[in-house]
Amino acid sequence: MDQSPFLKLKRWQWWLLVAINIFFIIAGQAAAVLLGRFYYDQGGKSKWMATLVQTAGFPILCIPLFLLQPSREASTSSTLPSIKTLALVYFVLGVVVAGDNMLYSVGLLYLSASTYSLICATQLAFNAVFSYFLNSQKFTALILNSVVILSLSAALIAVNDDSEGPSVVSKGKFLLGFLCTLGASALYSLLLSLMQLSFQKVLKKETFSVVLEMQIYTSFVASCVSTVGLFASGEWKSLHHEMEGFNSGRASYVLTLVWTAITWQVCAVGVVGLIFLVSSLFSNVISTLSLAITPLAALVVFHDKMNGVKVIAMLLALCGFASYIYQNYLDDRTASRSQTDVQESHDKSSC
Repeated sequence: MDQSPFLKLKRWQWWLLVAINIFFIIAGQAAAVLLGRFYYDQGGKSKWMATLVQTAGFPILCIPLFLLQPSREASTSSTLPSIKTLALVYFVLGVVVAGDNMLYSVGLLYLSASTYSLICATQLAFNAVFSYFLNSQKFTALILNSVVILSLSAALIAVNDDSEGPSVVSKGKFLLGFLCTLGASALYSLLLSLMQLSFQKVLKKETFSVVLEMQIYTSFVASCVSTVGLFASGEWKSLHHEMEGFNSGRASYVLTLVWTAITWQVCAVGVVGLIFLVSSLFSNVISTLSLAITPLAALVVFHDKMNGVKVIAMLLALCGFASYIYQNYLDDRTASRSQTDVQESHDKSSC
């Protein structure tokens, strides 16, 4: 394995890094969602621009890649996939990321930030299903309970009247936003499972540099696809007019897009960090927790109304999260016991 500086950390330093990465995910994702909603509220209309900024800040990820570059000794001792194979994997995943981001952009256009976030929380349920089929994850009673609860949470949002949203939309557009966001959550979960499958079958390792490189290259492909979509759709022609008509002014328009791109990458750093420090499952769990918290931020920033249905949906999402993370805790405890037993057996045999 690559000799990562993280492997030499003391316990308290490890916990500090985990806490920092959790903060990056929760703060970055909440800020990005709120800025995305602000973009639409202030007169932004380009769905492709909203899609592009979700990945356009990927060069920021090069900073931690260069600062924490591990030793390359393992590269010479292990068989690496061919350039063509890597290019194909990154291209396919990048296209999926672009499509997923587009669905998220459409969903956020027609939904309030709180409703959007609560629907996105269903990605944990989808992740359990895809992980079962693609990554051989066990489907325990707690996982099934989490899937059912999160599905009920989404169902409540589906029947909820979101007319208190920022830009009173028709029922048809609300349904479109709901379906796009639900589809995006499913696609995102599929993407995570495909990435994990790529680590297992193609890259055959999951080190900090490999995870970060995948994030950078897939974001690059997604940004290229989004740029092509921006020009092919003709939306680029209206960007100047959009900036001129932005309610908060031209400077605010530019800063909104820039900070949206930055906050999504701050979130990405947190996601990659937790994948490496803990696990991809724990990283996804924290992302879902962030989505359950975002409605509270939307309540403060946009004064979204939290009716009874939304409150119940949020409580259900938190219960589903708790069920999922408790199963993760049980799995980790079992794995630790097994590792301890193996070590003890090894020590006895050495004697």
